[in-house]
Amino acid sequence: MNYRALTLEDCVKINDMNPSQFIQRAWREVDGKRQLVNIDYQDNNWPNGYKYHFKHLQETILYKGYAVGVFDERDRLIGFATLNREFFGEQYKYVLLDQLFINLEHRGKGIGKKLFAMISDEALKWGANKVFIYAGSAEETVAFYFAIGCVEAIEINKELYDNDPRDFQLEYLL
Repeated sequence: MNYRALTLEDCVKINDMNPSQFIQRAWREVDGKRQLVNIDYQDNNWPNGYKYHFKHLQETILYKGYAVGVFDERDRLIGFATLNREFFGEQYKYVLLDQLFINLEHRGKGIGKKLFAMISDEALKWGANKVFIYAGSAEETVAFYFAIGCVEAIEINKELYDNDPRDFQLEYLL
């Protein structure tokens, strides 16, 4: 596998990825407490649609963020992560992990962990204190971030919360 920074020309390669995910359980607010509930949902598409993720990937590259991908031996994109350069936060200098996707067939092989480490190294170079993660509420997604050392965010990003209050706002100390 080959890990490298993504170019604008690479962006179309996300079209060949399989972002689908079966979500058996997800975190939901029930009686004022966050808990896992069965939802048994097959999501076959990109969350928010392919165009949304394609556009965000291009914007990250154009606006001097960081986009890194992993390619197989045939130069097919099998995973990518993006980091936005804008700092935010009142107590800490956060940067947003905007996207992290691994092709369905390549999950569970340590690729996401390596991409996250690369993103974290770049954030540290920029002078950030923490990486901010706005994670979907699927049990496996949240478990992945907790397993690599993320915790629930101290500061809540109101704009992201208003977009979907069910999602997890997490942070990773650099």
